[in-house]
Amino acid sequence: MLKFGEWVVKYKVLILVISLALLIPAAFGYLNTRVNYDILSYLPTDLETMQGQDILKEEFGKGGFSFVVVEGMPDKDVAKVRASLEEVDGVAEVLWYDSLADISVPKEVLPQKVYDFFNSGDTTLMVVFFEDTTSADSTMAAIDEMREITSKQCFISGMSAITTDMKHLSDSETILYAVIAVILTSIVLAITMDSFLIPVFFMISIGLAIAWNLGSNFFFGEISFLTQALCLVLQLGVTMDYSIFLWHSYKEMQTQYTDRNEAMAHAIASTITSVVSSSFTTVAGFLAMCFMSFTLGLDLGIVMAKGVVFGVIACVTVLPAMILIFEKAILKTSHRDFLPEFHKVPAFITNHFALFLTIGLVLLFPAVFGNGNYDVYYNLDSTLPATLDSVIANDKLSEEYNMNSTHMLLVDSSLDAKECAKMLREMKQVDGVSFTLSLNSIVGEAIPEEIIPERMTDALKSGDYQLMMIGSEYKVASDEVNAQVAALNDIVKRYDADGLLIGEAPATKDLIEITAHDFKVVSVLSMAVIFVIILLTFRSITLPVILVSVIELAIMINLGLSYYIGDSLPFIASVVIGTIQLGATVDYAILMTTRYKAERSSGKDKHDSIGIALQTSMKSVIVSALGFFAATIGVAFVSKIGMISSLCMLLARGALISMVVVLTVLPSMFMLLDPVICKTSAGFLPKSENNKNNNNSTLSPAVQH
Repeated sequence: MLKFGEWVVKYKVLILVISLALLIPAAFGYLNTRVNYDILSYLPTDLETMQGQDILKEEFGKGGFSFVVVEGMPDKDVAKVRASLEEVDGVAEVLWYDSLADISVPKEVLPQKVYDFFNSGDTTLMVVFFEDTTSADSTMAAIDEMREITSKQCFISGMSAITTDMKHLSDSETILYAVIAVILTSIVLAITMDSFLIPVFFMISIGLAIAWNLGSNFFFGEISFLTQALCLVLQLGVTMDYSIFLWHSYKEMQTQYTDRNEAMAHAIASTITSVVSSSFTTVAGFLAMCFMSFTLGLDLGIVMAKGVVFGVIACVTVLPAMILIFEKAILKTSHRDFLPEFHKVPAFITNHFALFLTIGLVLLFPAVFGNGNYDVYYNLDSTLPATLDSVIANDKLSEEYNMNSTHMLLVDSSLDAKECAKMLREMKQVDGVSFTLSLNSIVGEAIPEEIIPERMTDALKSGDYQLMMIGSEYKVASDEVNAQVAALNDIVKRYDADGLLIGEAPATKDLIEITAHDFKVVSVLSMAVIFVIILLTFRSITLPVILVSVIELAIMINLGLSYYIGDSLPFIASVVIGTIQLGATVDYAILMTTRYKAERSSGKDKHDSIGIALQTSMKSVIVSALGFFAATIGVAFVSKIGMISSLCMLLARGALISMVVVLTVLPSMFMLLDPVICKTSAGFLPKSENNKNNNNSTLSPAVQH
């Protein structure tokens, strides 16, 4: 490692030039990586809901769909709008009542079911089918073009419209996330570090690592909008510790080596050893997410694990190069340390460890209850601004047509018309079903298919399948709609064993069931992996239990707090917080434990060892936690996307909670369990004391103690 450090010092200018040059391919990769805004597309492809979407596209040439509510417009103008919409690239078909009969035919002579479907008060309804899936680029482009050619009297609803608005909102906010995170983190570092300029180089180094990470996503083809948004703030918050460690190591080495290049070479060697081992827990936490069958976890896990690796590389190459090149400027902006030394706090905590253990134990019970009972939401549009066009349109559809979600049903095209009618009558009786619509129900069972307009036949019947639509009064992801979907599935399977119920609500029901299992697996796996890493690091049986338990307490307090303050959390919150807060903040505990072990093995008693460990670790833990807090709290307040805002608020809050728990409960547990720790861990006692313990192994426990 020292040779590597010497190489970095020798070629510092070349390293800086190469790191900047890498921004060119990174920019190309970033600009050519597609961003996926559809959370449901990450569901396993073997689900019926996902298979049904493929069939819909293959058999009917349709993917997503939207309802367009037209308000206060004459029929002839509505017909012109329908014709214009059908010319939009990406639109497969637009159905209105003129798809069945000419507009010269009075609406009143149409079957009542057809009239009620297409009309309500002074509004009329069109169904727009897209050629590609809900979140395809062509579909979102079509939504934008449809909005341009329609007037303010037209309201485009549905998941495709929501996804399009989400894209625009996310694209407009992403740069803002980075700017706010950088500004707030720089302020924290400027105050807590000993130079006003060094945070700038921290930000440049981490910024380069973030750019490389985002650019390398090109090889995946696409990433989730959630991954892209969180990647910026998470990589900044998680890897900032490495930069702080290098700077502190460099300052320490300068007291031992007069030559600054030599001091930096040794600082790099020391940093690599410490940072690589420290990053293992963080990478393990992210990689645990890759084992979810809901592949958004794979997406976020790999990108963030990769980001940590890039962060480590930048920390031991780019940052030391910049520090050496611009050291004179850094020295000119040096200032005294504004953080207090906390001389009295460690003694207070160790002297009152029973109090802090009691507080931790008391908090455990409400934390466990709150952690199991906070409210969870699965539908993204529920937390979007009410002023978005898609949200307004969905509200209009709900008010005028009592439709909060729409299911599509694919059944065998050879299914008898009478059987279809019977099946739909049963479905109409299911609670919350507002309408059922099929080819035969529109024109009647007795009318031969040959005289039905070809336009209507092609839209609802193709090859092996016929398409039906079912309107629901219930909102997506509600308990009511999930029960409704289950009942509808039971009915369709009686008539067609291969029939498929698809749409946003059925897919979201699958999401709820799959993630409930996934999150348990990931939580257990992340704890198990980090448990093993700590076990191997300290060669201890008890320390992994203690350290993981302390961070899990902080996680439960964080999530449980949401229940008591009435916050509704996005469905992915528990897995993101459970893995990221564990992986990122367990480093605080490892830092303190490492020093505790060093002091204990040198011969000091438990009180002095724990006091010194707390004293020396406190400032580092506080700076790290405040940096993580600063990187995420700004985004929590400025983001208009509820999922991103909630996750960043949880991460910011989690950093502070972990900081407090690690600085109070962990040393208190060390005070209580020191005898057990020393007996079950390697290297905690001096060799002479270990030999003494071995010689006394035949004595009674009381005598040994």
